[in-house]
Amino acid sequence: MSHDPLSTSAGRSRVVIIGAGFGGIAAAAALLKAGYDDVVILERAESIGGVWRDNTYPGCACDVPAPLYSYSFAPNPAWSSRFPAHDEILAYLRDVASSLGVTAHVRLNTSVTAATWTDSHWRVETANGDTYEADVLIPAVGQLGTPVLPAIPGAFDGPAVHTARWNNDLPVDGARIAVIGTGASAVQLVPAIAGRAAHVTVFQRTPPWTLPRPNRRYGAGRHLVYGRWPFLMALPRAGVWALTVVNGHAITGGRLAGAFVRTVSRVQRRLQVRDAALRDRVTPDEPMGCKRVLFTADWLPALSRPDVSLVTDKILELTTDGVRTTDGTVHPCDLLVYATGFAATDFLAGIRISGRDGVTLAEEWRDGAYAHLGMTVPGFPNLFLVYGPNTNTGNTSVLYFLEHQAAYIVQAVRHLEDRKTPLTVCRKVADAYDDEMQQRLSRSVWTSCQSWYRNTAGRVVTNWPGLASEYRRRVARMEPSDYEPT
Repeated sequence: MSHDPLSTSAGRSRVVIIGAGFGGIAAAAALLKAGYDDVVILERAESIGGVWRDNTYPGCACDVPAPLYSYSFAPNPAWSSRFPAHDEILAYLRDVASSLGVTAHVRLNTSVTAATWTDSHWRVETANGDTYEADVLIPAVGQLGTPVLPAIPGAFDGPAVHTARWNNDLPVDGARIAVIGTGASAVQLVPAIAGRAAHVTVFQRTPPWTLPRPNRRYGAGRHLVYGRWPFLMALPRAGVWALTVVNGHAITGGRLAGAFVRTVSRVQRRLQVRDAALRDRVTPDEPMGCKRVLFTADWLPALSRPDVSLVTDKILELTTDGVRTTDGTVHPCDLLVYATGFAATDFLAGIRISGRDGVTLAEEWRDGAYAHLGMTVPGFPNLFLVYGPNTNTGNTSVLYFLEHQAAYIVQAVRHLEDRKTPLTVCRKVADAYDDEMQQRLSRSVWTSCQSWYRNTAGRVVTNWPGLASEYRRRVARMEPSDYEPT
């Protein structure tokens, strides 16, 4: 069936947002604040929350300090610590959505399968047979929603799970657990289950660069002060921002910042890993930043525990009772955990989006995803991506990007109403922007190793090449000249 707009405000654009995570909530909040109440958010799951709803594995938490990993328009005086756990972040997002009136615009258990431009509007189809019509379509499904399972020969007879599909019924206490991967999820999971499990075997392909994660509890006094004088919360936010700028310079080529951050990482390994042989195995041999730098206080000490083994031999196959490596050893386990990341380069996987002349986004992106300012694609009128291509950040809070994208989209919707014709970015503008991005990215550290930042052809499709402040400046004003003339 076809759904009518949520309101009948004259002159207001109908907006459909796909996804009720941090990006979708940011876009909806900005539109509602600007007076656009004809907004619907289509969420495939039974509740809002995005990655913070999906990831519930032990130890799951934010690795960006909470003062910055929160909306600037909704500071939270009640954070329990500098790096809160996933359930606290999820509760924060849901509280914000409720307090700003966004929750009422969410349609749960509504999985979008296709969206088609029909010369004047978008027709959005869902798995349950419902259809929605929209003047503006905002996919906000993120980059970290589709888990990746490696193709390993053989079969394991016991329970196996990706970290993003964890459930509390899995056997942990007293079990032998094999964890494949040493990325962000593993760095949090392994310390959380070490000591509960009988033994944890970690399979490492490449050791990650790590930096200290100085967590601290926030007490009642801090909560009282911030609750009474919320403007004071801007101080720790600014402090965290300054630290991310240093880290950003280190990753994007700043020599002094890079030397400082690498030194901090080396000192951390020296202090936390006393065994020289183990320290050698956890020392990265790839340039710092080519893969995600991980913030942790517990990962290296966990690997030093007698009930945790680090295996660096390549995995040959799965057996009925464990994992066999190329040296012939079978590592038995009762639970197999894939901490193997996400298909971050497969934007909008599972949703067929067709623009003008029936061209699909998959066809437009056959050589790799791209979008002008990470938001708009030639041939796809009134389509604005949130957390789209080349808007991931390896050094600060992605929420900063999401807020500024939401503000840009509000400007675009206003302009759309003024000109009364669809907004389609000029191909020459989008091509020039993409050429600039790829030239800058080709000189970046992200081309020095294979990671989830790059597609199979080696193109960096996820990351922004500069500092967050540059992105803010470039999207601060929507330029009508970037779009096709009426």
